[in-house]
Amino acid sequence: MGNFLLLIVLGLMVWFWIDTLRTRERAVFAAGRACKELGAQLLDQTVSLESIKPMRSERGRLMFRRIYGFDFSIAGYERRRGRAFMAGQALEQVQIDAEQGTTIDMKEDAL
Repeated sequence: MGNFLLLIVLGLMVWFWIDTLRTRERAVFAAGRACKELGAQLLDQTVSLESIKPMRSERGRLMFRRIYGFDFSIAGYERRRGRAFMAGQALEQVQIDAEQGTTIDMKEDAL
C-alpha cells in the first residue's frame, strides 16, 4: 500500500511539472506576441512565475491560475514589466505597464 501511494504521489508530481512547463511555454508565446503588437522587445525571451493558485473553471473543473511576469523594452534602454495571466493552459489576459498606464490585452482565443 505504501509503494502504491508513493507511485501516485510521484505521478502527480510529474504531471504537475509537465503541466507547468507547457503553461510557461504558452505564457512566453503570449508575452512575445503582446510585445510584438506593441512594437516592443521581450527581454531575456522568458517569463517568471509570480503566483500560482488553485481555481475552478466555469464548468467546475479544478485548475491552476498562474501569473507570469516578464520584462520588455520599447526604446531599447529602459526595462518595463508585464504579466501574463493563465487559467490552466489558456491565456486570460496580458497586462503591459506603459507610461500612459497599464494596458490590458484580453486574449480569449487559443494559442
